[in-house]
Amino acid sequence: MFSGIPPMTSIVLATAVVLALVAIVVANVKTAEKRIERRIPHRHPLADPQFRREMSVMLGPGIAPDNRIDDLQNGREIFPAMLEAIESAHRTITFETYIYWSGDIGARFSSALSERAGAGVEVKVLLDWVGCMKMDPEQIERMRASGVEVRYFRPLRWYNVGRMNNRTHRKLLVVDGRVGFTGGVGIADQWDGDAGDPEHWRDMHFRADGPVVAQFQAAFNDNWIRTTGTVLDGEGYFPALEPAGEMPAQMFIASPAGGSESMRLMYLMAIAAAVESIDMQAAYFVPDAMIIRALLEARRRGVRIRVTVPGPHIDSEAVRLASRAQWGDLLEAGIEIAEYRPTMMHNKLLVVDGELVSVGSTNFDVRSFELNEEASLNVYSRPFAARMTAVFEADLALARPYTLADWRARPLRERIKEAVVRPLRSQL
Repeated sequence: MFSGIPPMTSIVLATAVVLALVAIVVANVKTAEKRIERRIPHRHPLADPQFRREMSVMLGPGIAPDNRIDDLQNGREIFPAMLEAIESAHRTITFETYIYWSGDIGARFSSALSERAGAGVEVKVLLDWVGCMKMDPEQIERMRASGVEVRYFRPLRWYNVGRMNNRTHRKLLVVDGRVGFTGGVGIADQWDGDAGDPEHWRDMHFRADGPVVAQFQAAFNDNWIRTTGTVLDGEGYFPALEPAGEMPAQMFIASPAGGSESMRLMYLMAIAAAVESIDMQAAYFVPDAMIIRALLEARRRGVRIRVTVPGPHIDSEAVRLASRAQWGDLLEAGIEIAEYRPTMMHNKLLVVDGELVSVGSTNFDVRSFELNEEASLNVYSRPFAARMTAVFEADLALARPYTLADWRARPLRERIKEAVVRPLRSQL
């Protein structure tokens, strides 16, 4: 095994290597240290001011007033809006994403970022090392040559092999500290167009103007500091922000580095507060036992719950299997599940009682709750919730209801596959 080394020494070395590999695997599949273990009872509906007070305190940043949030549907609206904002930058651009791949869309963003850096704008780009592996290294070098500071989040190094499974899944773009973008879209050609065929995904992104943009910038700063040790401050990053609308909103983050449970806590608090309706679009719907129990308790209170998930077009069959294995109790309780048909649906949307809307990078699964760096935007606005309910229902019209009879009729081979992948659901 180890040429020229005595047999007993070879055995010891081989054993050490195996143990080290096991330790690395265990460290990477380990979830957050801080865990919510008890249910959150229904005490305060969304209309109760106490609900907002507790959301502000428990999730981190307070709810900022006077914002405007605009939804952008599919790449046809998303990419032009983001590129226009980048091209308008005068002082700073901060950009963090999980997926940035080579292709037409990637080239357009690289060109826009490089042009602004060449014009003297401070451009900071933070890419997840795993999610951006499909990006051409020459594209990175061209951006760097133009003055863009590009950093990778947790590249493979000996000192962080135990954290390789903890990736940044955040999607944040902030221009001049005044305009913010977040949502589910990656910088890749599959998000381009208008979700008109299986090759182009259905997704949403959101533009924010107003005081909440400072929280977007702080969210970017969180991982920039962790990666570079440098704090981004000053008026170019945190200018005084004037009221831009009438929507209260908060941007909050989750990170396994702090044992944070803020994402799971947000969902549990929102579900526990619901008295009328919960509408959810979930690209990856793999809830844990506590979330399932919270949904079932909401149904027992009479809350109508509708969930839209991907249908025949999905980028992970393992996710579909792990998800569907858990649908029995939900369907039996009257929770409505529908599968989106035209293409892969990558939306992340939660609308509760026609008042709270939560969007961002967070998927409805254990990986987002405990392993990934995530960022979500909560908007407390009935007009905005009505708008997003209309979007939800337009997508629902293109989905096929999945019934309890469908679930019970699953073939044996599918059930066997579910049993195989279900123990791995925290890693999907």
